[in-house]
Amino acid sequence: MVGNTPVLRIASPFTAGERGFWAKLEGFNPGGMKDRPALHMVKCARARGALRPGARIIESSSGTLGLGLALAGMVYRHPVTVVADPGLEPILLRMLAAYGARVDQVTQPHPDGGWQQARRDRVTQLLAEDPAAWHPDQYSNPDCVTAYRGLALELRAQLGDVDVLVCSVGTGGHSAGVARVLREFNPAMKLIGVDAVGSRIFGQPVQSRLMRGLGSSIYPANVDYQAFDEVHWVAPAEAVWACRALAAGYFATGGWSVGAVALVAGWAARTHAERATVAAIFPDGPQRYFDTVYNDDYCREHGLLNRAQPLEPRTIDDPGCVTIQSWTRCATVAAPNRRSQ
Repeated sequence: MVGNTPVLRIASPFTAGERGFWAKLEGFNPGGMKDRPALHMVKCARARGALRPGARIIESSSGTLGLGLALAGMVYRHPVTVVADPGLEPILLRMLAAYGARVDQVTQPHPDGGWQQARRDRVTQLLAEDPAAWHPDQYSNPDCVTAYRGLALELRAQLGDVDVLVCSVGTGGHSAGVARVLREFNPAMKLIGVDAVGSRIFGQPVQSRLMRGLGSSIYPANVDYQAFDEVHWVAPAEAVWACRALAAGYFATGGWSVGAVALVAGWAARTHAERATVAAIFPDGPQRYFDTVYNDDYCREHGLLNRAQPLEPRTIDDPGCVTIQSWTRCATVAAPNRRSQ
């Protein structure tokens, strides 16, 4: 059920003429892209003895990894607790329950780390109550990176050498894992990271974020800053435009991450050599976003509709010197805590 997902050629309205990019449709996995690391992390932890037979798995998730862990718990016979927050979509809440997972929701955000840190603090509390339980810690678990070797090899078998890879960045796992393997075959491959406006990962101040699934209010240890050639930040209205353009033109779309990645991949296909192979990872499908991205009332409430097609990003030299509010790119990428002031 997991893996061997298809690729789809995307062109207009993101590009013109013969230019285009290839989208790896990870929404064809039963729970999305994070089925891969969920199964892999559990398998590795069992092999090392860190996860004992029948022990509970406890993890923080905004949803997609929770689905993957529910699958892994079913396969390897472990109960699963997913720590979520009020932003968890009702469809995911109900499906996690149907898949046998227990959902524990925090009610207040952390004053600095937001909902993400609040969830992590709750995980710590639950682990103290159940010493036999195991915490995958997707943000800093190296198995979350190596889990994507299969995805990278599939992509190369489908496309040959990849010249430009475009990935959303949340935990940092798939951007690090896929790029590392593809560069074994093409060391010159360029990696473009896609972040959300308001995310802390690449040196921006934390702001309230509508978009879930990419970006972070903490610094995930799995983010391989040195691997990136540049980073783009995308705003919610721009991602909504791209999601709906994909739905209308290709019958294949997804959520916030998919829209943001498609927008940036289209730019990459327009600005790199015409014969360059540009690949983008689409992490999920549209199902969990019917009440947000594809809900006109929600989008009107947040001012996300009736926007013109975003054409070009603004370019900056240092993300530490400006607060970004719309599609922006920067070719200087460094870990924020090492950035010169």
